Amino acid sequence: MRLLRDSFPERPALDIAVSHALLLRVARGELEPTVRLYRPEPTLAFGRLDALRPGFAEAGAAARDAGFQPIVRLAGGHAAAYHERSLIYEEIVHEHDVTAGLHDRFRDGADLLAEALAGLGVETQVGEIPGEYCPGSYTVSAAGRIKLVGIAQRAVRGGALLSAFILVGGSDRLRGVLFDVYRALQIAWRPATAGALDDVAPGITTEAVEAAVLAARAEDRELTDATVDPVTLDLARTLEDRHRWPDD
Repeated sequence: MRLLRDSFPERPALDIAVSHALLLRVARGELEPTVRLYRPEPTLAFGRLDALRPGFAEAGAAARDAGFQPIVRLAGGHAAAYHERSLIYEEIVHEHDVTAGLHDRFRDGADLLAEALAGLGVETQVGEIPGEYCPGSYTVSAAGRIKLVGIAQRAVRGGALLSAFILVGGSDRLRGVLFDVYRALQIAWRPATAGALDDVAPGITTEAVEAAVLAARAEDRELTDATVDPVTLDLARTLEDRHRWPDD
């Protein structure tokens, strides 16, 4: 698999659009399967269902007030927040039948990330936490208490993208913006479920998490360093508007 580390921190919507472009090109057979791992800037990624809620505009304003750029996410789910003390891990693969492999991709991705974090001394568990934000059956948590990793997917004909955000630090900031955003969206959740790795493993670094995740993936996949090519970047620029906040 190709390994991409590129990111576009000054344009969070373009970062999402790059993943969108990679998905389309891998699905068409133009690119090999790809792993993408990068550090984002403060972003509030809203799901498309969030856009149907009456407090959507207010939620976007709350995100901006907290210093998070609102965007419309590529994969499914409700609003998720991440910042510079987070990692985005993605796998983009070619699939003849994307529906048949849906749960296998979720399970394998969650197990991979849970194993990587367990290797850093964290007691991990896979499964939804009652009352968590952006709930999912394949959440990776610290012993079922604190959400550490959220996982979502997007599938198109011929390809699938699994996208995960890993919270390394900065949980107070995360809880603050999520509280205001979810209140505006009128979605109930328990703020105590939002946390980060350094809440349970003090002193953990982003570099250590990156190394652990890549080592876990390299156990059964050969990763080859690559960069985002000009064709993919041009396609991403045409897709960027789909992921911008409506008022941008």
